Amino acid sequence: MIRREFIASALAAIAAAPAFAAPQPGARRPNIIFILADDMGYGDTAVYGQRRIATPNIDRLARDGMRFTQAYAGAPVCGPSRCALMTGMHTGHARIRDNTALAAGKLGTKGNGKQLWRRPNLLPDDRTVAQYLQGAGYRTGLMGKWHLDGFETKATPPNFGFDEFKGWLIQYESTQGYWPAQRVHDATLVDIPENANGKHGRYDTDMITDDAIDFVERHRSRPFFLYAAYNSPHSPFTAPDFGPYADRAGWSDDEKTYAAMIHYLDLGIGRLLDKLAGAGLDKDTVIFFASDNGPRSEPTAQQTRITDFFDSNGGLTGYKRDMYEGGIRTPWIVRWPEKIPAGAVSDVPVYFPDFLPTALDLAGAPVARSDGVSLRPFLVDARRKAADRFLYWEFYDPEFRQVARWGKWKALRMKRDGALELYDLSRDPKESRNVAADHPDIVARMAEGMAREHVASAEYPDPPPKG
Repeated sequence: MIRREFIASALAAIAAAPAFAAPQPGARRPNIIFILADDMGYGDTAVYGQRRIATPNIDRLARDGMRFTQAYAGAPVCGPSRCALMTGMHTGHARIRDNTALAAGKLGTKGNGKQLWRRPNLLPDDRTVAQYLQGAGYRTGLMGKWHLDGFETKATPPNFGFDEFKGWLIQYESTQGYWPAQRVHDATLVDIPENANGKHGRYDTDMITDDAIDFVERHRSRPFFLYAAYNSPHSPFTAPDFGPYADRAGWSDDEKTYAAMIHYLDLGIGRLLDKLAGAGLDKDTVIFFASDNGPRSEPTAQQTRITDFFDSNGGLTGYKRDMYEGGIRTPWIVRWPEKIPAGAVSDVPVYFPDFLPTALDLAGAPVARSDGVSLRPFLVDARRKAADRFLYWEFYDPEFRQVARWGKWKALRMKRDGALELYDLSRDPKESRNVAADHPDIVARMAEGMAREHVASAEYPDPPPKG
């Protein structure tokens, strides 16, 4: 019932919306850029309340566009969140639902080569937003982090719709980190002499920005899709220097470094914005900005201290890997001058599966299967209210967990067949009071939706494999 009600109301809202003008024959379709930060918390940018770290260029995106206050990543960790972003499928349907798989996938090693992992990866049956846009005539490029390859050599960006790829892959440890000795260019490993033998000559954040700017310059005359997937501020904490935070009294070196990592990310975004303006592409380009999950890459004392020092989760409960708001709520900004109202703020709940249908809608491309909806009606009218719809997540670390949001309600199941927790986010965004006992009708509806949206897969079977 929830799904039928939502689909009917969502279609009616879209049909009634003051749509972006459809591209006229021969007219240029908009460029689409998605800028993704890594492990940046909901409260890590000034426009979302950060008081200690300046983010003038991210703030500039919000000043010129629309800021969503109830936006969600695809998952509380990197791989499944990026899978939801690229495929438009939530983690009850997606190929990748955790950074590890329960079965299938491929085995490989991590770190010192002694830790064995079973990683999921995209398969030929999976379709990404890049493939759809590529088929619609867009030039497509990914600069930075993919994280959907696992240990499968064929699950790389060029095989999933990206005409150009410069970045790092899970299967090549020499390409990882902030000072990598090598980088993958399409399907070729390329040496970075400035970082050879442990040197710190070229910073990953700067390389991603340089490659993004180069991509824009070379494809300025045709519509393009650019995915700038930064690694910052994911651990380990390292930066070329402390930047403007070198002299902050009372700050530890860790805190100065974390702030500097966000500073250099923000500088890169500013350089990209300046490039678009200089090339005359501002009005032809839709920019999305978000983070892939909550803050604190690993639950260590060091990282917890840094996250708490900056209030990186914006006062919400939880961190990365948690299904509470602090683990999955993300900054989400969309900018398109003269199309999206400047300085607009929307409280419509949105999440990563919405990007694929939104991008295809903006590009005038055919609708594809997705668990999301196009956000176009809400982008043109910040006052538009959304019909309540069912948003769903599942996660497998340390055990099977489910989360759903429907209107103001959020439900969590913290273990398989466990009782549901229920929170009224309109009154309790910190999820401090479980009101499940007071609303058995809502609990039943949420449980029904969770059962419907969870579909077992080869990588995540029911029941899980023993051992």
